[in-house]
Amino acid sequence: MSLQAITVKRATSQAPAGLIVTLHGWGANAEDVASLLPLINLPDYEFVLPNAPFPYPYSPVGMAWYDLRVENMYQGLAESRQLLTDFLESLESSTGIPLSRTILSGFSQGGAMTLDVGSKLPLAGLVVMSGYLHPDAIRAGKSGIPPTLITHGRYDEVVPVQAAWKARETLKSLGVAVEYHEFDMGHEIDPQTLEVLRNFVINTIG
Repeated sequence: MSLQAITVKRATSQAPAGLIVTLHGWGANAEDVASLLPLINLPDYEFVLPNAPFPYPYSPVGMAWYDLRVENMYQGLAESRQLLTDFLESLESSTGIPLSRTILSGFSQGGAMTLDVGSKLPLAGLVVMSGYLHPDAIRAGKSGIPPTLITHGRYDEVVPVQAAWKARETLKSLGVAVEYHEFDMGHEIDPQTLEVLRNFVINTIG
């Protein structure tokens, strides 16, 4: 079993400045993420948009990194963690872009996966949009976690803003370079989120 993904290459033949991997949320898919790319306005970068491995229980087109229903909470997380780790470690050979020039980003459940898996790899940076920390995802004393951007809506009705505060404080306690932005919005990705993502990518990779 391996992850299927959409790859969006640069329009020119020049080598890309870097690679951005974006993980969708629970019940979404890679096509949903692809629709946002024109708004991000990073034409010098290559994008890889993996689909989560499991079907979403409430829609035939949605995918899930693991189950979030109370009776099956976190079922599938261990498998997705390994699949995503293997996928990210294979990207340098498939794209020619090293992990040191790769940003892992994600929304909601994808943001939680970004924090979990990305904290253990030598990536350029992590972007967590409306995400949260899995229990025990980041061990005390962990070092070498990439610089991390966290964005969240103050009125998020799905993942309360307190989840972002907890992630921020956990990372800061480990000495991670954290950039934090809170916006007057709900559980969504809006233009101001994409603007700070764009600036973070440019400032992190150059």
